[in-house]
This record gives sequence, C-alpha cells and structure tokens, in this order.
Amino acid sequence: MIANQYKEMLQAKSVIRELFQYATDRGKEIGYENVYDYSLGNPSVPVPQKFTDVMMELLATQEPVALHGYSPTLGIPQVREKIAASLAKRFGLPYTMDEIFMTSGAAGAIAHALRAVSVAGDEILTFAPFFPEYGPYVNLTGAVLRVVPPRVEDFQIHFEALEEMLNEKTAAVLINTPNNPSGVVYSEETIQRLAALLRARSAEYGHDIYLISDEPYREIVFDGAKAPCVSRYYENTIVCYSFSKSLSLPGERIGYVAVNPACKDAKTIVQMCGQISRGIGHNCPSSIIQLAVAEVLEETADLSVYEKNRNVLYEELLRLGFSCVKPDGTFYIFPKALEEDAKAFSEKAKKYDLMLVPGDSFGCAGYFRMSYCIAPEKVERSLEALRRFVEECYPNRNMEQR
Repeated sequence: MIANQYKEMLQAKSVIRELFQYATDRGKEIGYENVYDYSLGNPSVPVPQKFTDVMMELLATQEPVALHGYSPTLGIPQVREKIAASLAKRFGLPYTMDEIFMTSGAAGAIAHALRAVSVAGDEILTFAPFFPEYGPYVNLTGAVLRVVPPRVEDFQIHFEALEEMLNEKTAAVLINTPNNPSGVVYSEETIQRLAALLRARSAEYGHDIYLISDEPYREIVFDGAKAPCVSRYYENTIVCYSFSKSLSLPGERIGYVAVNPACKDAKTIVQMCGQISRGIGHNCPSSIIQLAVAEVLEETADLSVYEKNRNVLYEELLRLGFSCVKPDGTFYIFPKALEEDAKAFSEKAKKYDLMLVPGDSFGCAGYFRMSYCIAPEKVERSLEALRRFVEECYPNRNMEQR
C-alpha cells in the first residue's frame, strides 16, 4: 500500500512550480525571451568568479578520493570553523564550529531545526505572507503549522494575533526575514518585541520556545540597509541559512544550521542534527561544495541587479494604480491585485505572457508575487505587457488606491 499523505499532495502541487512549467512550455512556442516569467525565485546573476576559481583549483590540486568522498556527519570541520569565525566577526556572537551543522540548503536546515525542537502534536507558528513550502516542511514532521494572519499595511508581525495564538503547545516560531514573498525586512523594533514576548511565554509555559530564523535572503537588502541579526536579540534562535541566493548557487544545495551560542542546548542540538540526518536520509552535503563556499564567505554575486529591478517595477506598479509595500530586500515584490480574486487576476495575466503568482498559497489572498530575478532588459520589456494587461482588463481601476 502506498503512502496516501504523499499521494494526496499530488492534488496540491506547488503553484509556483506549475506556473514555471507553464512558462517553460509557453517559451517553446513563442521563445522564452517573450515570456515574462515572474514565477520562480531562481537567481539570475552569475556566481562570483572567485567561486569558480576556487572550484577549479580544488579539482586541479586536491586528491580526488578525498575531494569527492563523504564528509563527516556534521560537515567538514574546517568548513564549520570558517563559517563560525565569519559569523562571529560579522555579528559579534561567539560562534564556534560546535554550533554549526552543514546542510543541503536552507530547506535541509529547516528540516533539521524543526525535528530538533518539536515532536508530533506540537505547534509551529509562522507569519503570513509565508513561503508555501513551510506547510509540508512542518506538517510532515507530525507537528502542526499555524499561520498568524498578516499585517498588510507594512507586513511586519501582527502581534495582537500572535499573542492570541501562542499557547502551551507552541514549540517554535518560524520567521523569514528578509521575507519571501513580501520583500520586507523585519525591523529591529519588531524583533525586539518578538524576543520579549517569546521569553515571557516561555517562562509562563515552563518550556523554551525556539525561534527558527529562515535567512536565505540575508545579504539581499536595498537602500544601504542591513537585515538585523535575529540571534543577537533572542538566545534560543536557530538560524537556517543557504548560499543559494547570496552566491547564486541554488542548484548546489548548500547551507547550514547555526544555533545561537547563548542557547543552553546549542551544542546538543547540533549533535542531534547529525542523528536526525540518519532518519531523513540527509547524510551530509557535497564535500567539494562545502570546501568551495568556505573560501568565499565574504563574497556575493552582483546583487545590485535586484535593487535595480525592484525600483523599476515598484515605480511602474504604483503608476498603474497598484497598492504595494516597497520591498526592503530579496528579489520579490508583493502587490495587491486589482480584483479580490488573485487567482483570477493571475490567470488573466497569462494571456499577456505575464507569469504572476497568486498570493493565496502564501497565506495572503488578494495579493500576488513577482519574482524579479530576471535580466533587467527583460524587466523593462515586460512593462509594456503589464501596461496592456492592466489597461485592457482593469480600465476602471481606482488610481488612488496606491
């Protein structure tokens, strides 16, 4: 007998992936350069040359059996040491390799973090709008994902709703800042307030509530801003990081868990992650990629492209009458649709070869996501299609709603 829970998931496939597949198929008909595909968050700028150089040097100089062999369960020690040293230097926290566990991207990191701090029946809270894959990430562990409704005026945390939803079953709160899909960075005030609330409720309930911070977009911030370091504000923070976006390495699947050294169980949680890997078949990421990223920890791809795209799209969306919170980072923008049904809105957009993801699966009906990690030239060309779509389908839109 097959597992029905996974069979049932076939009826609820990723909306993002299905739209991306539609765009790919449409591209075969008219040329992909003529499809304005804002569906998938796949980095569009090349990896830094230094990463390529390091890879070539490793392949040319290192002994092949060791280079391509299994790494230790927790990751290659010198790689963990370098990541810890980099975090300590950047954020002023006393990380050591004992607080670092190497993973296959941020998804792998979240999979381990959730299993380390929750058991079946526990609740994990997250905030709308949220990455849709949090649903299976959490629910397939036996824990239950509960979604705090959005504060749509700025997409910071809706604290009144959070306070009502926190309870003795809450094992962890899962946050994503800079946020996919809104592009918003949680402010220092927001994080401080969240930390104070979690400390108070942990004391009230008699158990720790962990803060799992999903940070793959940490380096992609705009207007000279910096994303606050969540671990500096709350001791029981588990950071889940990926190099996919900062280095444009999504296909290499490399990231890490970093447990705040101030967490009393930090070293134990990292050791537990090694045992969790045994149960989920994770069993260490690529050795050569671990070694390569360790040499480029201070590097990023040319992330300025995303800020340019943000500016072009944000200004045009406002001009066309959309209501939109200006993104602080990432490569996403999350405007309000021009009708209540964002699915219908996005379906109409497809006729203009615009791939816009409805916000329903992000926990925010009535909005849509545009992933603008595409070439600036294509963003500029897409504006004409966007104008035609809006002017032909919504001629009576309220231009004051912005």
